[in-house]
Amino acid sequence: MIRLAFTIAMSHLLSRRRQTLVSLLGVTLGVAFFLAVSSLMQGSDNDFIKRLVDNSPHVTVYDEFRHVRPQPAHLLFPEAAVEIRSVKPRTEVRGIRQYKEKLALIADFAGVRVAPVLVGQAIVTFAGKDLGATINGVVPDLMLRVSTIDEHFVAGSLETLASNPSGIVIGTGLADKFGVRMGKNLTVTSPVGVVRTMKIVGLFRTGNAAYDDGQAFVLLKRSQELLNRPNIANRLILKLEDPDLSPSVASAVETAVGYKSQSWQEASQDLMSLLKVRRIMMYSVVGAILIVASFGIYNVISTVVLEKTRDIAIMKSIGFHARDVLVIFLIEGATVGIAGSLFGTGLGFAMMLGLSRVEVKTPFNTEPTSLPLDWGLFPVALGIGFAMAASLAAAFLPARKGASVHPVDILRGAA
Repeated sequence: MIRLAFTIAMSHLLSRRRQTLVSLLGVTLGVAFFLAVSSLMQGSDNDFIKRLVDNSPHVTVYDEFRHVRPQPAHLLFPEAAVEIRSVKPRTEVRGIRQYKEKLALIADFAGVRVAPVLVGQAIVTFAGKDLGATINGVVPDLMLRVSTIDEHFVAGSLETLASNPSGIVIGTGLADKFGVRMGKNLTVTSPVGVVRTMKIVGLFRTGNAAYDDGQAFVLLKRSQELLNRPNIANRLILKLEDPDLSPSVASAVETAVGYKSQSWQEASQDLMSLLKVRRIMMYSVVGAILIVASFGIYNVISTVVLEKTRDIAIMKSIGFHARDVLVIFLIEGATVGIAGSLFGTGLGFAMMLGLSRVEVKTPFNTEPTSLPLDWGLFPVALGIGFAMAASLAAAFLPARKGASVHPVDILRGAA
C-alpha cells in the first residue's frame, strides 16, 4: 500500500510540474538561507565567546567574600535591644590569606591550572609625564599556563621578567603615550609611596585599547614590595580544560577556600543574555523564510485535492481508507520537503563556502579578518527538521480535507 501511495503521490506532483518546482525552489532557498545565516550567526557567537574565554580567566578567586561576614556582636547578641550603626571596620592588609596553601588546594582539582596575581594601581612616570596603570604582579611560569598574553607580544616575553627582577612589561598603547621602546626605564610610584625604577623588557598588543593602555606586568615579589603587601596575593586565576564547567568549578572552589569565586559566565551575564536574545531573533527571522516557503506546498496540494476530488471518491469506493488518502498527500508534502532539504543543504554549504572566503578589514586592523562560520551539524539538522515540519504541516490541512471526502456525494453529483 505504501508503494502504491507513493506512486499516486508522484503522479500528482508531476502532473503540476510548474507549481511543484516553485514549491521545491521555495524550500530549497529557505533551507539554504537558514543554513548560511544560522552558520554565520552561530560562528560569530562562537568567535565572540572564544575571544571572551581566551582573554579572561575561566574562574577568578577574589580577596573578598560573597556575603559580608556578620559582626561578632551580632553573633553574640542576635536579638539585642541596642544596635550600633556606622562602625568603621578595623584597618587590615587586603588579600587572600595563606594564598600558597589555597593555591596548592585548587591545583589538586582535576583539569584546573591556577596562578596567583597581586593587582594594584600605580603611577607610571617618564620624562615628567604621569599616567595611571594597573600593575599585575605575576609568577611568569604559572601565568603563562593560565593566560594567552604570550600570544600578543610584539617584543620580549613574559618569561624575561624571571631574569629581570626590576623589569616591567607594558602594552603598546601605554608605550606610545610615553613615546618609549624596549630597554627604556620607567618610574613606578605606588599608592603607599614606594618608588622604583623599572626597565621595559616586553611589549604586548591585544587589540583592546583599554587593556593595552592601562595594564602592566611585573614579578609578584616586586609587586608585593611596591604595594607593601609582603607574601600577599589578591587574585587566583584559574584556567580549565573545559570552560563550560566553570560555574560548577567556581562553586566547588568557593566552598573549599571560602573566598568569592566567579566564573566567566557569571562575570559576563549581560553579554551572554545578549547573545541568547540574538539567537532567538535570528532563528525567528530565518524560520519565517521556511514558513513562507510552506505556503507553496499548501497551494500545490490544495489544488491537487480540488482537482482530484472525483479520483479520491473512486479510490475510497474501491477500498481506500481515509488514512490511506491522508498518507498519499502527506507523502507529497514530505517528498517536496526532503528534496528541498537536500538541494537546500547543498546550496547552503556552497553559500557558506563563499562567505568563508569573504575578508573584512577595518581601519584599526592591520590584517583582514575572515567571517567566522560554524560548520557543525546542528544548524543542518535544525534547518532540515524545520523544513520537514513546515512541509508536513502545510500538507496536512489539505490532506485532511481530501481524506474527509464522501464518495457517495461526489459520485452522485458527478452522475
